[in-house]
Amino acid sequence: MPARVNRLLHHGGRLREAAARYGIPAADWIDLSTGINPHGWPVPPIPDSAWARLPDDDELEQNALTYYGARHLLPVAGSQAAIQALPQLRASSRVGVLVPDYSEHAHAWQRAGHEVMSVAADDISARLNHFDLLVLSNPNNPTGRTFPREQLLAWHQQLAARGGWLVVDEAFMDVTPEQSLAPHSSRPGLIVLRSLGKFFGLAGARVGFVCAGLELLSRLEHLLGPWTISGPARHVACLAVQDRRWQVITRRRLARQGERLRALLTHRGYAPDGGCTLFQWRCTPRAGQLQEQLASRGILIRCFDHPSSVRFGLPREEADWRRLDAALAEIES
Repeated sequence: MPARVNRLLHHGGRLREAAARYGIPAADWIDLSTGINPHGWPVPPIPDSAWARLPDDDELEQNALTYYGARHLLPVAGSQAAIQALPQLRASSRVGVLVPDYSEHAHAWQRAGHEVMSVAADDISARLNHFDLLVLSNPNNPTGRTFPREQLLAWHQQLAARGGWLVVDEAFMDVTPEQSLAPHSSRPGLIVLRSLGKFFGLAGARVGFVCAGLELLSRLEHLLGPWTISGPARHVACLAVQDRRWQVITRRRLARQGERLRALLTHRGYAPDGGCTLFQWRCTPRAGQLQEQLASRGILIRCFDHPSSVRFGLPREEADWRRLDAALAEIES
């Protein structure tokens, strides 16, 4: 077991580990480390049939196509499954990976034997000809930076003209669906990853989607095999993507909460350098110290080394907002 853990990259949500380290019961923590919607889609009772039948007798694909506006897609066991599998569908390639960004992207392509080259957002246009593929998150994780759809499509056109790919991870896109590339994903060489983990707050269901052309999706499906998502998870996902009323209400609420978090951090001297509705990001040489100070008070945030920075997710309850404010005030003083 220790050898397996050591091979995993660090992510948010390691609450049990934090509880043990700081001697604070898990129930007493405020977990702001994940960027997951703290008021996720309300899951109804799951029918017995979802457990008893093989998980493919539903309308998940069709409902997801409608929700994302895509022409073709493949449900997968969280977008992480696609991140790990996609590198196996190409011969050795030069892969430009945005930095900073979700660390699993670079890790997956490098592990599969590809040449991975880090690229800063402002250098992409100048260096695009050096890559066979470009991989990035939009909005970026952890900075929250967004790329205009027109710019992304222009980069895709350049890459596709020589058989390249543009892989866009849209895990945090649901609040601004009008900016998504999913409706364009049938174009050869354009691959869009979506997830129900963040906006819908269903990270534990492990449901994601790959929006791309049919030929690539067929190869990916062959690689992953059948029944990649459990019947209960498919049942929940099928209902969630149809719930238009909840989606509209939630987008408005998250916009208000995101602005509230930005204002709170600014008021306490930690004005964000970036972020989106589900998290705020602050560059600071004191990142590790700030994480430690908040953790000693039972508040878990995400810390990054390159660049030295922290990411704050949204508190869930009013008491959590007050507790975060009070903790930052104590640290400040």
